[in-house]
Amino acid sequence: MATQGLKSKNVGEVKIIPLLITFAIGLLLWNINPPAGLEAKAWHLFAIFVATIVGLIIKPLPMGSVAILALTATVLTNTLTIEDALSGFQNTTIWLIVIAFFISRGFIKTGLGTRVAYMFVKKFGKKTLGLSYSLIASDLILSPAMPSNTARAGGILLPIIRSLSETYGSRVGDGTERKMGAFLTKVSFQGDMITSAMFLTAMAANPLAAKITEDLTGKPITWIGWASAAIVPGLLSLIIIPYVIYKVFPPEIKETPAATEMADKKLKEMGPLKKEEWYMIGVFLLILFLWIFGTSLNINATTTAFIGLGTLLVSKVLTWSDIKKEEGAWDTLVWFAVLVMMASFLNELGMIPWFSEAMQGAVSGMSWVWALVILSVVYFYSHYFFASNTAHVSAMYAAFLAVLIAAGAPPLVSALILAFFSNLFGCLTHYGCGPAPVFFGSGYVTQNKWWSLGFLISIIHIIVWIGIGGLWWKLLGLW
Repeated sequence: MATQGLKSKNVGEVKIIPLLITFAIGLLLWNINPPAGLEAKAWHLFAIFVATIVGLIIKPLPMGSVAILALTATVLTNTLTIEDALSGFQNTTIWLIVIAFFISRGFIKTGLGTRVAYMFVKKFGKKTLGLSYSLIASDLILSPAMPSNTARAGGILLPIIRSLSETYGSRVGDGTERKMGAFLTKVSFQGDMITSAMFLTAMAANPLAAKITEDLTGKPITWIGWASAAIVPGLLSLIIIPYVIYKVFPPEIKETPAATEMADKKLKEMGPLKKEEWYMIGVFLLILFLWIFGTSLNINATTTAFIGLGTLLVSKVLTWSDIKKEEGAWDTLVWFAVLVMMASFLNELGMIPWFSEAMQGAVSGMSWVWALVILSVVYFYSHYFFASNTAHVSAMYAAFLAVLIAAGAPPLVSALILAFFSNLFGCLTHYGCGPAPVFFGSGYVTQNKWWSLGFLISIIHIIVWIGIGGLWWKLLGLW
């Protein structure tokens, strides 16, 4: 009993101390006099915002709880009215990502996501390198309609990776990790970072970056605009990264004929496509078509998402019970709405323009090209200090974008580079994004190897996305 009591006490201290730190930082900033030229309300909202970001990083409470406390603080302190504080829940971009979460549930419930992965493995899995590309191709196919990259990679691909690895005698803890498991784990994780960057709806924080961009520049990033800008550097990265890992961190087993046999067996066990899977395919193609061509039909991306969800409900692929149980979507709705609200009002109350003006001196005299490269690289590697893509985007995206615009860099190109890097920087550590602890926790890759490979891959990403990506965006007329 004494041991249990002590354990409970320690657990309580672990939660209370980060909570006190979060409040203390907010109060400290609150009681500092606002800088010259900045209204008190803007500074007070900034204090609450910083405390919220600290809370998202050190996690004294779940993200949704931290967001609710932040929303309450903005109202109780008269920083914002209750109407303004709740305005984020009206944002159409937020509902786009929430509905996409619901649609992604259909891939998991029907088994279509797993079937797609096994089909690729059966077709291209005769060699270990081909096997890694087949897993990445599965991720790429699923990513436009699955905004939870953790569910996409960790829920669908990782179980297949473990099954394939153990088929070839590659297990954790017995010295056989390098036979296959370590390679497939690392490649699939890094591929997930890339596919997350390629579509507006492939990662939960992407629409947050798009909304901040629209607030600062007045120009929206559409679904097709995002995808067309990312397609060339994204596909190039998906081709290069697995091959680089294959060369510097090679699997001991190079030939995998049993993988195709296993995939074929699994597909036979699943049987022919079920009615629900056909419905899911139809809805997937429908929403992709409308996301690509909907603008000309006067149908925006969020309306398209509702059309897809409605169709899944009518066809009974999903039930209302499924919707109610999708905790990730409802959780995202709460914290996302609060963060978008605070980001919007920080701009409206003058905090972001003030910061941009203050930072103009730091980049004055520097060409916009160098400013773009240097600040983008700083933004990328600052992710070592973050355990969440969302927290990083919320804390730094608007400020860095504002400074780049002030330096004369093309607004849309600046926004896109930072948005793409807001996914790609997840490659660095084993804690930097949702899928990272899931894949690292499988035990196949050591922390030293995870970090060293992550740093090498980060250099490749920066070269590909700024260099080749920049040329591609020039062809698209973005600068």
